[in-house]
Amino acid sequence: MTQDIRLIDLYRARHRIRSHVLHTPLVASESLSGRLGTPVHLKLECRQTTGSFKLRGATNALLALDDAARARGVIGVSTGNHGRALAYAAKQLGVRAVICMSRLVPSNKVEAIRALGAEVHITGASQDEAEQEVARLIGTEGLTLLPPFDHPHVIAGQGTAGLEILDDLPSVDTVLVPLSGGGLIAGVALAMKSASRDIRVIGVTMERGCAMHASLAAGRPVQVEELETLADSLGGGIGLDNRHTFRMAQELVDETVLVSEAEIAQAIRHAYREERLILEGSGSVGIAALLSGRVENPGTTVVLASGQNIDMALHRQLVCEQGNDGAT
Repeated sequence: MTQDIRLIDLYRARHRIRSHVLHTPLVASESLSGRLGTPVHLKLECRQTTGSFKLRGATNALLALDDAARARGVIGVSTGNHGRALAYAAKQLGVRAVICMSRLVPSNKVEAIRALGAEVHITGASQDEAEQEVARLIGTEGLTLLPPFDHPHVIAGQGTAGLEILDDLPSVDTVLVPLSGGGLIAGVALAMKSASRDIRVIGVTMERGCAMHASLAAGRPVQVEELETLADSLGGGIGLDNRHTFRMAQELVDETVLVSEAEIAQAIRHAYREERLILEGSGSVGIAALLSGRVENPGTTVVLASGQNIDMALHRQLVCEQGNDGAT
């Protein structure tokens, strides 16, 4: 098992952030349990303070900085939710925050970050291009980089969600985790595999341009074209110089599953109609995997519903459509 981030780091993160983040609910899904014939629970990270799990990692990383680094201000690149989390945490601590994003980030996420007082830089048509602006600003203004996933304190912070799952449902057999840059799945998988190597950890992502899925298939970090998708928070690269999350995913994740845009839309509808939840596309991919039959013999299952920060006009459009689930 990887030695870069250890189980003790997750417990230290939980102690560090305990007064800053919520212990989110783990709720049974009668609808999904009935369809699959096995207990299914939803870990509601969509109920986290900023609407996604990202507040865990951003808060842990910011609190772990020394005073000099905080005084210089922090900078991050984001597809939306990390930027919102970092902006919120920085505002609480009185720290300057600069967030760089590409033009693919939905406007509702951009405006939410601005509303928290962060400085927003929109540049390029991909997260990789936005990272070039990050490098420029670090060089010219001396800001401290807090990346969205490939950072020990970020991974440890995200992993606290896994510790909560184990606290609330120690009998879990399978955990479905949205897969993007790997910070969430690396931290959650470390928690699960430290408890039992028999707990399955499955990464779920969209068919349209998932860099981590392609990298795992290639056996090394690779670049992919970043495309528009309902699961916009799962877009972006993992970095060709990835130091932590790629190797942790290789070692700790049992398999990865791809879902289509139609299946993501169906899952968003299901979450709203059957679970009374508003989920963004990235937060619904685990539900999509179950509804589409992509996961065999899951046993007692936890679906990590990672975020709710969807544009509400898009949400209304999707839930009003006729879906394959038979609802109107």
